[in-house]
Amino acid sequence: MEAYQEFVANIKKLTGIDLSLYKEKQMKRRINSLMQRNNMENLASYFLLLKKSEKHLKEFLNYITINVSEFFRNPAQWTVLEKEILPLFTSKGKFIKVWSSACASGEEPYSLALLFEKIGYSKVDILATDIDDDALRAAKIGAYSEKSIENVPEDLKKKYFTEKEGKFFIKDEIKRKVNFKHLNLLEDEFPKNCDLILCRNVMIYFTEEAKDRLYRKFHDSLSDDGIFFVGNTEQILMPQKYGFTSIKSFFYKKVKK
Repeated sequence: MEAYQEFVANIKKLTGIDLSLYKEKQMKRRINSLMQRNNMENLASYFLLLKKSEKHLKEFLNYITINVSEFFRNPAQWTVLEKEILPLFTSKGKFIKVWSSACASGEEPYSLALLFEKIGYSKVDILATDIDDDALRAAKIGAYSEKSIENVPEDLKKKYFTEKEGKFFIKDEIKRKVNFKHLNLLEDEFPKNCDLILCRNVMIYFTEEAKDRLYRKFHDSLSDDGIFFVGNTEQILMPQKYGFTSIKSFFYKKVKK
């Protein structure tokens, strides 16, 4: 077995994460960078390090799961969400179930909570999931850099963040609106009957085979007429293949069967 394939098989046994579903070139580059940082000469010795050192395993998982985010990332898309997508639900006065499916350290689901505060709509349940437990712990603490909150409208920033020693802490009244949970998109069962699902800037790391499977799972996770919101480099080719129709750039509506 090729060294990389053996490493992938060993990582799956150790962590449950299937690296074969991530784009190989990108993943190899990230792993090589970590190996160099830790003075490891080959994958076999690096795996032994990961197996015996919890610190290095955490470093590995944090690096390969790519936790990069900010509040209201790509602001123009959030404006479309506020002005054109959410009214499809709020105009009916219905309870809205929202899932932020790769929430990293909480910027995306907290952006959602802030947006619902801004429009004055409280009948909403926000689930936020990620594969990285360290990221989820950071999300529950809710401390952010000034750069990560630069797209937050000034009035919301003043009302819902407290500055302390150069960090901006999101207030408990917003934190209480988000339920955080560990979930592996590639392996775990998805929540059901979601009205809005966000999966942004994640699919670019997966193989076509993995994307195909995930799009079908997201479709089945949506309620009838539910909306799927993707990242700005992740428009779905042939959305009808997965039971979606494009209603705006980056927004796809589930088509009833």
